[in-house]
Amino acid sequence: MSVRVRFAPSPTGKLHVGNVRTALMNALFVGNAGGTFILRIDDTDVERSTQAFEEGIRSDLTWLGMSWQETFNQSTRFDLYEKAANKLRAEGLLYACYETGEELDRQRKLQRVQGKPPVYNRAGLALTDDEKSAFEAEGRSPHWRFKLSGGSVTWQDAIRGEQSIDTSSISDPVLIRGDGSFLYTLPSVVDDIDAGITHIIRGEDHVTNSGAQIEIFKALSAHMPTFAHSPLLVGKDGGKLSKRFASLSMEELRGEGIEPLAICSLLAKIGTSDPIEIAPDFKTLVEGFSFGKIARAPARFDEDELALLNARLLNHMPFGDVEARLLDMGVQGGAEFWELVRANISKLSDARQWNDIIYGEITRDESSDLDQDDLDFCKLAATSLPSDITEQTWSEWTTQLKAQTGRKGKTLFLPLRKALTGQGRGPEMNRLLVMMGYERAHMRLKGG
Repeated sequence: MSVRVRFAPSPTGKLHVGNVRTALMNALFVGNAGGTFILRIDDTDVERSTQAFEEGIRSDLTWLGMSWQETFNQSTRFDLYEKAANKLRAEGLLYACYETGEELDRQRKLQRVQGKPPVYNRAGLALTDDEKSAFEAEGRSPHWRFKLSGGSVTWQDAIRGEQSIDTSSISDPVLIRGDGSFLYTLPSVVDDIDAGITHIIRGEDHVTNSGAQIEIFKALSAHMPTFAHSPLLVGKDGGKLSKRFASLSMEELRGEGIEPLAICSLLAKIGTSDPIEIAPDFKTLVEGFSFGKIARAPARFDEDELALLNARLLNHMPFGDVEARLLDMGVQGGAEFWELVRANISKLSDARQWNDIIYGEITRDESSDLDQDDLDFCKLAATSLPSDITEQTWSEWTTQLKAQTGRKGKTLFLPLRKALTGQGRGPEMNRLLVMMGYERAHMRLKGG
């Protein structure tokens, strides 16, 4: 059996680290199995879905290194969902309900007061044709619920092991709203059957939903996928990430200069038994993926860890991989410049700062303040800076200054670095001084 998986985002917002992790698990699993990855756009909510969000999803997945072999939009398949709904109606498994939202809310509150679980009371099943007509005469339109068996649904989850849901403990799910629009559940099941999806890989917040969906699968077809529910992402302190997802969108991270391989390396390894480290490439992540490595505890996403991985990736990235992007940012200097500064940046955009330091104007950071003695020392140093600067100049020049002033160690080197670069740390000064050139170095030492 050929493995077929799907990632099914809704084009109502931007991709963030939470749903990218789900996409990544699907891509890694199917890549390892040599199967088919399907991108399904869940745009049944036609009012909130936009073409811009859809294009953003496709662009972000491509940027991250994920590709798909098939794709389709749910908005083109409403006839299939209606056909499935009619089949369920004919079998007495999809029934009309006329309660308003307020009435359902009161029902749940009463059940809680009585110590009962807030499960729908199935009043819709007992309605006569006359009662239905009376509701519709009031202007009410029915919403449609799937009739659960009330029994136990058991499945072998690829991550969580054996799972069981007592469907008598949950409400019959609404499949069609009062306005006739489909909720997520029915279209998803219909599409999974039609596309021959073999594995549904998603977050553990869908575990309870799986009980109802398995019964809908059985009502519509003999096809039954394998389910795999992964622990959800939490912050590094164990708190929820959901409120932070806007700032953790791929658009935001990409704009900040975070590399796609750093994102994938982190999301592929957190919450697993593997060490968190930069993968050489996406193929390596595919080869190392296994459901058996995924822990049951929530996966902790740490933005500081992502920044560290990103820095490590850039620190060893060859010039050819960044040349075009550096040019787009207006960075000059070529391979020599990149090899000098790459060990001192955590994001590619940081290269612009070093470009300005070497070739333009400097912005002093808070660690670059110099006292009067240091300023006087730098002015003295300017007088002995040779006009013909080579990679040996820094060593020869500072040796001369040491003998002349008695300064050594940090008191010798740090004021010069701060005056020349505006920073308390950075690349090797012997090479940096060559790139900076005599005129700019001389002016900065004098305080110009």
